[in-house]
Amino acid sequence: MPHPVDPYDALPAVPAFTLRSDDIADGKTLDVAQTSAIFGGPGQDRSPHLAWHGHPEGTRSFAVTCFDPDALTVSGFWHWAVHDIPPSVTGLAAGAGDPGAALLPAGARTLTNDAGRPGFLGAAPPPGEEPHRYMFVVHALDIPTLDDVTPTASPAWLGFRLVAHGLARARLTPVYGIPAAAG
Repeated sequence: MPHPVDPYDALPAVPAFTLRSDDIADGKTLDVAQTSAIFGGPGQDRSPHLAWHGHPEGTRSFAVTCFDPDALTVSGFWHWAVHDIPPSVTGLAAGAGDPGAALLPAGARTLTNDAGRPGFLGAAPPPGEEPHRYMFVVHALDIPTLDDVTPTASPAWLGFRLVAHGLARARLTPVYGIPAAAG
């Protein structure tokens, strides 16, 4: 049964542009590389390759987020939040979400995810649940830097600023679920 709520439907409408990936696709199951090892699974916590085009003229920076609206919380779960990506950048390499990999462009800033860790945290829904959606979104912004988003800010605060400065969004939403344990 599909999840009924798309949190982006509640935001002000903005134009869409194109997002593609060598690693993820809409409605397709995430590979083990994009799942979490931190929660005890076989994953690699490796952010996917992302490439975008068709963003509006006047884009002065980008932000990239990954959000699971189906997490067992009232606020979902932020897996990744990066902002202040220069407007000349139109993609991120696989693994750019690893803080030790130095694959983000100069000037880009990463917030801690909802597990309190910097960088990308892979999927790890509880076993037996309907597969969760992982919304990878590239936000085109009208401002070069989000100076009021401090290094200790939450991804939710970044989300407020993305709405205030958003020109357009590009999205891919893969899914991931873990079968219930046999018993």
